[in-house]
Amino acid sequence: MSVPLVDLAAQQQEVDAEVRAGLDEVFATTAFIGGKPVTEFEQRYAEATDVAYCVGVANGTDALELALRGSGVTAGTEVVLPANTFIATAEAVSRIGATPVLVDVDPEHLLIDPDLVAAVTSRLTRAIVPVHLFGQVAPVERLLDLAESAGAAVVEDAAQSQGATRFGRYAGSLGRAAGTSFYPGKNLGAAGDAGAVTTNSAEVAEQVRLIANHGSARKYHHDVIGINSRLDTLQAVVLQAKLKRLTAWNARRRELAARYTELLADLDGVRTPVSAPGNEDVWHLYVVRVAERDRVLDELHRAGIGAGIHYPVPVHLTEAYRYLGYKPGAFPVAERAAGEILSLPIYPHLTEQQQDWVIDALRKAVIRAQ
Repeated sequence: MSVPLVDLAAQQQEVDAEVRAGLDEVFATTAFIGGKPVTEFEQRYAEATDVAYCVGVANGTDALELALRGSGVTAGTEVVLPANTFIATAEAVSRIGATPVLVDVDPEHLLIDPDLVAAVTSRLTRAIVPVHLFGQVAPVERLLDLAESAGAAVVEDAAQSQGATRFGRYAGSLGRAAGTSFYPGKNLGAAGDAGAVTTNSAEVAEQVRLIANHGSARKYHHDVIGINSRLDTLQAVVLQAKLKRLTAWNARRRELAARYTELLADLDGVRTPVSAPGNEDVWHLYVVRVAERDRVLDELHRAGIGAGIHYPVPVHLTEAYRYLGYKPGAFPVAERAAGEILSLPIYPHLTEQQQDWVIDALRKAVIRAQ
């Protein structure tokens, strides 16, 4: 048996008829930029996230950059973010000309540690970015007071958390703005690159739309230097079909995560993830921690299991961010986790038979590695 890390073919098969009908309509009307599918998706995703505004953009990195720019981040300022994240979180800051200021993560959930944020905020801080990693929600409520004291905004990186909640509130609705990604493998994934900014601020939404459309609110009138970052109409069709199923798909992910945790409870040498109090996570990834991770990963691959690592190198140890001056040992929790974390297959169409195969292969690999 072969078990992929994610099965996009099964997902596409479920939405195929609806997507093809929507694409036929787009091609028939030749409304390739903007149009009804984009407007409808923005409205429905705003409702699903319980925010006033959603602005569709070209990809998740653009979404975070635009959310930051719309929230007052400019060149020469600073943005606080966790060392344990995909590099796009830092890239979005750098593309503005601002400086990423990194902090370590908590050892239980590997999310930004609010206790460390206060020590690195300064008069230059314009934003604090909690990353809702693996489908969890970071402790945003603790960051809001810190941000207010620093005169900064909380801007969520919600790329892995569509549908997740914290104390009943949705990821993407907790800060001044949020950027999310609809990369194909996300819980809500397009058929290519796509993203969105969500916010309850009319001012932020207006700024994001302006900047994303070449700085233009009226054709050929350009108020600021902008970029070209629009949600593609064809992607909006795909996203509308999948959004209707997101709640059910996330529920299935929770069932699978609970089953993984139950069946791995007696396996020494495997640390399973847990949800933080107040969270209803959506398990974009099911990340365990094991010793001899690379040996275990190699054995899983040889057994046909598509396990992965998210992420093997913390931001400060990448070549791209060496200039920040952080040395090995600067963020010990993130650094240790980078050598232990292992993502197991989890997606709505994963069968229990496939999951059993994964668990059996993991057991054998871990026992041999001990």
